[in-house]
Amino acid sequence: MPTLTIDGRTVRVRDGASLLVAAQSAGIDIPTLCHHPALEPWGGCRLCLVEVTKDTWRTAPRLVASCMYPAENGLIVRSATERVRAARRVVLDLLLARCPETPLVQRLARDHGIERTSYQVSAEPTNCILCGLCTRTCDHIGVSAIASISRGAGREIAPPFREPPPACVGCLACAEICPTGHIRYDTNDRTRTIWGRTFDMVRCRTCGRASITRAQAAREIERHGVPAADVELCDACKRRQTAATFASLQAAEGVL
Repeated sequence: MPTLTIDGRTVRVRDGASLLVAAQSAGIDIPTLCHHPALEPWGGCRLCLVEVTKDTWRTAPRLVASCMYPAENGLIVRSATERVRAARRVVLDLLLARCPETPLVQRLARDHGIERTSYQVSAEPTNCILCGLCTRTCDHIGVSAIASISRGAGREIAPPFREPPPACVGCLACAEICPTGHIRYDTNDRTRTIWGRTFDMVRCRTCGRASITRAQAAREIERHGVPAADVELCDACKRRQTAATFASLQAAEGVL
């Protein structure tokens, strides 16, 4: 287990852990927009930059993305030096120009002393911070219905050719992981609409509430071998059913 120093604290973490994970385990807050523990590190937002050095190094401390840099024995990490904060301010200044009305960006900018962007505000403000969480999640679950398209100021997240994506199953994984609520959808007990596609819902056979889309249910059955009966129950009814099964088993054991 590597032992290192972060902001003057001695920290021990598991082998292979990143500096971000090491800092979090010690209660040290490092801002990040593109990191999620369920996904591989990406290093896209550059907000988690920290300074690293060792007593044996003869060079100046390096600026590295803490989500990508592995924790090592003897490493000395500083997460809030003026050099680190200055680098983060550049990122947040640019983000504030792109997303001037996004509360998450506004809060992080204020935390770093920025009330207004020094750049020209986008003529078409957006809540999309290009963190990539949605596309990476969609790829991770094997759907790959959306992607990052275009470059520069015109870069955005969208389906191929901006058309309703045939691969989408309406699972809402992209919308639920989005940190700013940018991805819009509409859902009720009968239909769900997202990315220009409307899906029929599977309604729980016990309570009648919407469970998942029929497209997602078909995918779970075909690709993952989930029993058809399982997709016909909502999560709440599944839990009640499981609890009732355990209760009956315990009662049977008591009789025996």
